[in-house]
Amino acid sequence: MINRVVLVGRLTKDPELRYTPSGVATATFTLAVNRAFANQQGEREADFINCVVWRKQAENVANYLRKGSLAGVEGRIQTRNYEGQDGRRVYVTEVVADSVQFLEPRGNSQPRDNMTPPPSANGFGGQAPQNNPFESQPNQNVGGGSSPFGDSGKVIDISDDDLPF
Repeated sequence: MINRVVLVGRLTKDPELRYTPSGVATATFTLAVNRAFANQQGEREADFINCVVWRKQAENVANYLRKGSLAGVEGRIQTRNYEGQDGRRVYVTEVVADSVQFLEPRGNSQPRDNMTPPPSANGFGGQAPQNNPFESQPNQNVGGGSSPFGDSGKVIDISDDDLPF
């Protein structure tokens, strides 16, 4: 059997962090996920999916995500039920997250406690690099000397019809 879910969306409100009687952290949040198509009026709709995450990841979610944060969730769908206050059986379907990825720089979603230092210029808490080794530099010869295409100084002319994709 396969039960895997991968979602990318924005939180509809701040996560709710709670602890079980045995001290295990759990956070619940709702993710708004846009649908891939528009309705008859041409408007894009969204699904609002309840998610739950446990342990250290729950504490991280509660500290670093807030309403509007972009997040990726990987997990499984789980259904549970309980008896409500009115005596009726209540059924809940939610995603139990194995992994929650924070998809925006920390500068866009600051932690809520005041103990974390402000982010640096790069938005991820470290020193901003003076030059990015992955940025392409003009006339930079990557590979240490010779071009794999022979003539290192000539421009290669390729049309869109030559590309396999």
